[in-house]
Amino acid sequence: MRVTVLGARGQLGAAVVDEFRRAGYEVAAYDRSALDITRADRVVSELARVPPDIVINCVAYNAVDAAEDHPVLALDVNALSVRTLARAAAAHRAVLVHYSSDFVFDGTGTEPYTEDDRPNPQSVYAASKLLGEWFALDAPRAYVLRVESLFGRAPDGPPAKGSVEGIVDAIRAGRTQKVFEDRVVSPTFVPDAARATRGLIEREAPAGLYHCVNSGHATWLEVARETARLMGADGRFEPVRLSEMKLRAQRPVYCALSNRKLAAFGLPMPSWQEALACYLRSVEIAAP
Repeated sequence: MRVTVLGARGQLGAAVVDEFRRAGYEVAAYDRSALDITRADRVVSELARVPPDIVINCVAYNAVDAAEDHPVLALDVNALSVRTLARAAAAHRAVLVHYSSDFVFDGTGTEPYTEDDRPNPQSVYAASKLLGEWFALDAPRAYVLRVESLFGRAPDGPPAKGSVEGIVDAIRAGRTQKVFEDRVVSPTFVPDAARATRGLIEREAPAGLYHCVNSGHATWLEVARETARLMGADGRFEPVRLSEMKLRAQRPVYCALSNRKLAAFGLPMPSWQEALACYLRSVEIAAP
């Protein structure tokens, strides 16, 4: 089967490419220089030139604060471009996979959000991601996978980035790192998300919305302390609260996601602790 991956050189995109290629799929991988998804005419013509069986969109405008000043760009990348992909996927009877975010929730909950909970975005970025979900689900067979706090990398992917990597770098450098003691997350190891993506397609699970995160949840301070423990190091952390930070865009405080729906279709996700240990072993900074 032919798989088209957009955003193929990003952290998640590279993991998706690696997962599907190792499974024997024919993968057409595009980064922005090869195909800008905001160019609807280019997208339509390229997908018509090499018709895919599966379209996987890993492109996102995720500069949360900058989106407040550049709402048109955020909406173009995160929503309007997804509408183009949904229409193109429908034209070729292709499966569409699109990734969304925990930011679609307002963060006032106290239990992990399920796919049935009502979104309430609190920023331009969050609103653009929710609109993108709606457009993606217009495709005849679409999977929208909400991920959050991505970490890790594919073997040949770009250097890892994100909050986990910031914690790892600070521990290795012996520097004090500010970490949220009140923000609750369900981190997502990108190889696990890529594996679950392939699993949903191959199992022909019902199309729709899924939370695709590692199991469990924790504050960032708890994640940081577990990272230090796995590294066998004394981490130096300064606990801070989200309300103390002067950020341009509002963030959800409680953003744990439940992945029970994914597990119900035979795709249980490892715990975030297991995934973190696997990542640290893969980069040789944790005990085997």
